[in-house]
Amino acid sequence: MTTRTFVLGTRGSRLALAQSTTVARAIEEAGARLGEDVRVDLEVVRTHGDVSAAPLAALGGVGVFAAQLRLALLGGECDLAVHSFKDLPTAPTPGLRIAAVPQREDPRDALCAADGATLSSLPAGALVGTGSPRRAAQVLAARPDLRVCDLRGNVPTRLSRVRGIDLGADAGTAPSALGTGDRLDAVVLALAGLRRIGLDAHATDVLDPAIMMPAPSQGALAIETRDEEDPLLRALLDVLNHRPTALAASAERAVLSTLGAGCAAPVGAFARVDEASSALLLDARVMSVDGRERVEASGALALTDSVGRGEAARLGEDVARQLLDGGAAEVTDLGATKAPRQSS
Repeated sequence: MTTRTFVLGTRGSRLALAQSTTVARAIEEAGARLGEDVRVDLEVVRTHGDVSAAPLAALGGVGVFAAQLRLALLGGECDLAVHSFKDLPTAPTPGLRIAAVPQREDPRDALCAADGATLSSLPAGALVGTGSPRRAAQVLAARPDLRVCDLRGNVPTRLSRVRGIDLGADAGTAPSALGTGDRLDAVVLALAGLRRIGLDAHATDVLDPAIMMPAPSQGALAIETRDEEDPLLRALLDVLNHRPTALAASAERAVLSTLGAGCAAPVGAFARVDEASSALLLDARVMSVDGRERVEASGALALTDSVGRGEAARLGEDVARQLLDGGAAEVTDLGATKAPRQSS
């Protein structure tokens, strides 16, 4: 049997490599199920977001980690790329397609705090780090007595800024917006990322979406290929696609797209399939940057075998229009691409 080899482009961070390795092994297993001998090799592509110490919003926010991978894919340097779906711009890239969305990891955010603290038990004035205006706004909405500061770096680097957490060499070398001597009382990170690199034991409080609504498509991966990918690769990725996740991500991302929201706009969206009612349920939220104001909307889509990503996207569009009708554009600058200065 002839071995077919595909090249998977990935960022070089610990999290990106963990995600890409998982997808690579799943593709090889799918090949075995289809009676094909398949090998997937990883090709590390360095991106501007990986090497710059500038705040994420200043780099362009959403898309800063994906651009170089997409160029490598379009240039034929790799056959497919794996992205954290929330890092992808909502606008399609000519010549590329999202070929599969594997089953989603837990989309919730997690507080990682010193002394095992939860969001409700942090002392007044505690310093919480996050690079996300969405997380910052919701932290302040729940606890206006806390202080929030900007934070950059990979997941281990950010965790290492918390008092009492010392990951040593595991923290890597990615830059942080904080000085090396500074320590935080807590950071807020995606639970999915913590789990994928085995650091979820540091989560002291998994935050309910009612308190901390996730970013659109948080916890989901997107496998991207060229439009005219190899027929065998298409068949392999069809095996990996998880329909409920793909529908949920489509609905959530349509909220962001319809709002015309920039990378620094505090927007959350959370969709999930309710088995009891056979429906896709969607909640969305727009916050003011200080957490004092919010607009919320919800919707549902009855699921049948014929419902696809297009119908899910229309659900997201409907919910976004509800947000706009409710004054979302007055609550915050939806087009913001630079995060406001936060307290420190």
